[in-house]
Amino acid sequence: MKEPYSARLLNFDPYAKKQPVVGRIVAVLRGKLENRNLNIVETRSRALKAGEIHELIMTDEKEATCGKVVNRIAYVAFIEIVQGGVAVSKDQVRLNDGRLLGTLVGFDETHMPNHENIVIYSDQLMSGEELGLQIGEYVIFYKEG
Repeated sequence: MKEPYSARLLNFDPYAKKQPVVGRIVAVLRGKLENRNLNIVETRSRALKAGEIHELIMTDEKEATCGKVVNRIAYVAFIEIVQGGVAVSKDQVRLNDGRLLGTLVGFDETHMPNHENIVIYSDQLMSGEELGLQIGEYVIFYKEG
């Protein structure tokens, strides 16, 4: 069966309301690549469960979206999900101090089942080290509005 978004079965946002997904930084990453070749899956959302650990990756490619390939990336952090929920492309991604990290683009399954790559867009490509991230800080994924 085809994914409902790519099959154009849904022409509306089915998420009327949802709780934020919260992750705690367990590893701060450094480094950038120009040729990462991340394959963003077509599915717009992922259920992220408490206790799971996933990797946060940033891109500055404006055309990055579900079903596309992303090459320009910066490694941000590994996060442990402390409040589970549903993360959806276009969610805002902020730190607990209010700083905006970017907008959720989608998910890459290269390392599954070990961890999911969660890809966010920002117009300033920066690694977790460059952002000054700290172990224990919280990353929050939430729907605007």
